[in-house]
Amino acid sequence: MKNPLLVRRLGRQPYARTREAMSAFTDARGPDTPDELWILDHDPVFTLGQAGKPEHVLAPGDIPVVRTERGGQVTYHGPGQIVGYPLLDLRRLGIGVRELVDRIEQALIDTLEHWNIVAVRREGAPGVYVAGAKVAALGLRVRRGCTFHGLAFNVDMDLEPFHRINPCGYAGLQVTQVLDLGGPGSVAAVEDVLIAELARQFGLEVRAAPPELPVSDTPADPAHAA
Repeated sequence: MKNPLLVRRLGRQPYARTREAMSAFTDARGPDTPDELWILDHDPVFTLGQAGKPEHVLAPGDIPVVRTERGGQVTYHGPGQIVGYPLLDLRRLGIGVRELVDRIEQALIDTLEHWNIVAVRREGAPGVYVAGAKVAALGLRVRRGCTFHGLAFNVDMDLEPFHRINPCGYAGLQVTQVLDLGGPGSVAAVEDVLIAELARQFGLEVRAAPPELPVSDTPADPAHAA
């Protein structure tokens, strides 16, 4: 029998509160804690990963900039983008970080294939690309053999804020989204497929979990933190 993947479809969530909840969940989990997948979107925010350089944030304007502990450079989160946080025990799954990245990328590639959109990886630049434009970004953290943070998948959003940064640290990198590639503008429809593909990649069985963060006593979003 497959191990469960508890899926929380959380709707719109503030970034900092979600980050604190992920960190607390990871610190508190034990060897028998089921893996979870949090699916949500964020209010507009730029996030800088561990390697993030402030000079890649060109003109943030009124959008907050938050430094975080995930891997990678700078990216943008906003409404109409699927953010997926796989909270996985890599030791139990028997995989390493490189395979984790490969499987998440493959789940995204296979999701896009449902709408005959051909997506590929790019060596040395984690994420998924269509005709040279980035449609999904990855930024992960592993602690005590368990993962948090995750992926950002553009579906039907305002892409203008990506022009205010060098996405993932690459000047001039083009960014695209599912709707513009001929796929659906329904975030829920894309979520359904992505959840199934992620569960398939990790050999887990999807089970619905309450649509609420498991940790509630977390701080509110800072106005500006970078």
